Amino acid sequence: MSFGSPLVSPETEHFWNRTKQGQFLIKHCNACGENHFYPRSICPHCFSSDTTWLETSGQGTIYSCSVLRRTKTPYCIAYVTLDEGPTLLTNIVDYDLDRIKIGMRVQLTFKLTEDGAALPMFTPIVA
Repeated sequence: MSFGSPLVSPETEHFWNRTKQGQFLIKHCNACGENHFYPRSICPHCFSSDTTWLETSGQGTIYSCSVLRRTKTPYCIAYVTLDEGPTLLTNIVDYDLDRIKIGMRVQLTFKLTEDGAALPMFTPIVA
């Protein structure tokens, strides 16, 4: 499966540069203490501009998911709640689509686009 490249803005450039280094960052608000994703300079919880970058553990839990099969290549789209709090829309990859379930623990992985951008996705943690 091939992936399109992300649209990079000055506000997200640091985030995308760090994904190329295998790191997944979210924003932390120093005013209200909340973490948020998608990265933006203004906190969506309290509207403070006092935010800093926070590296995540790269682990989370599938909150909701759907397997789409009416495509050339079936895939799973999911909401994953990171251990650090934010929930994000992503893909579950490198796993049997019939075995993906809500509540599964997942680990961050990156898929490269044709131009070398690293897209964050998740794969289930198998015990």
